[in-house]
Amino acid sequence: MSGRRTTRRNPAPAAGLIVEWRRRRLLAAGFTPGPAADLARSHDVDLHVLLDLIDRGCPPTLAARILAPLDAPPGRCSR
Repeated sequence: MSGRRTTRRNPAPAAGLIVEWRRRRLLAAGFTPGPAADLARSHDVDLHVLLDLIDRGCPPTLAARILAPLDAPPGRCSR
């Protein structure tokens, strides 16, 4: 064996593209731009669970508060 790699690994998508995708999903779910941007950048809230709550009729701001970590700064998800 030559030690050379024969397979290529695709680089992971840029973090900015993922944040933008999350932001657009949150806007489409009813969040206003500020909270959508905050939540899109956050790793503290599971986006799929958040969207599931909204799909079940929970208002977006309440869904964000339900899933917010207990040690989150006040007002972070309630704009």
